[in-house]
Amino acid sequence: MPRPCVVVVGSSNTDMIIRCRSLPSPGQTVLGGALERAAGGKGANQAVAARRAGADVHLIARVGGDEFGRQARRDLRRSGVHVGRVRVTHGVPSGVALIVVDGAGENLIAVAPGANSRLTPKDIEACASLFCSARVALFQLETPLPTVARGITLARRSGCLVILNPAPARPLPASLLRQIDVLTPNELEAAALTGFHIHTLQGVRRAAERLLAMGVRSALVTLGSRGVALVQPGRFARIPAFAVRPVDTVGAGDAFNGALACSLAEGRPVEEAARFACAAAALATTRRGAQPSMPRRREIARLLARKSGTRTLKS
Repeated sequence: MPRPCVVVVGSSNTDMIIRCRSLPSPGQTVLGGALERAAGGKGANQAVAARRAGADVHLIARVGGDEFGRQARRDLRRSGVHVGRVRVTHGVPSGVALIVVDGAGENLIAVAPGANSRLTPKDIEACASLFCSARVALFQLETPLPTVARGITLARRSGCLVILNPAPARPLPASLLRQIDVLTPNELEAAALTGFHIHTLQGVRRAAERLLAMGVRSALVTLGSRGVALVQPGRFARIPAFAVRPVDTVGAGDAFNGALACSLAEGRPVEEAARFACAAAALATTRRGAQPSMPRRREIARLLARKSGTRTLKS
């Protein structure tokens, strides 16, 4: 049986990681361990997550003409992601993320976009034929908003189900939100999009219902260790997280979105796909790094079967 096709439009970064006992406060210097380097970027991470979950994946992105860019393309290719549409921008550095991780696995991240900021609507238009063969198109906000908007428009015209992970948070026009089938903010992003203060599960529901009123068809608000809130017209459900011992939460959201895209591309209902994605996110927190932590389908299936009695999905 052929793998379902997912197109990911987004960023590719190199992550520079320091592990410390605690995260620094403003103006504070903390000593950490050795500097680590790993493949990252929300677009690339989600592409790898979707591929390992079982999809056939094409990434549309830009990297610099430097060693970071060359390594990023090699890593993606080794993971089975199609990189023919990952363009090289010479004379511009590749994107870099500086990450500090504490002893509990929590993190702080700052990103220098580099070549990611050079991904243009014309780049997306040159890849329009990809959307025609895809079932799902997955987007984030680490590339210019006009580029994201153009990609979403082309994806919808081609009949793709459109997922937007609105990270990093920024205001979004209603004209764009009305084209989103599944929006996947965390609590902070949901608050930024709606202007609501979110302190409780009811606050999450209120914010998600506001997103639906703005035109989104389904909202999946990720809640970390509390799981995910699913809100659709006339429906609210909380999907619990899987209990694991986290060592690094970097990339957990990307594991969720990539696995979600794969499962939805296979035609599964949103709630079932969200459970699959929750299992992927949980497994990602048990390993270090972003792309290196993305779990494979057989691992996700085992966790689902062990923790919930859910039948094992075919590999």
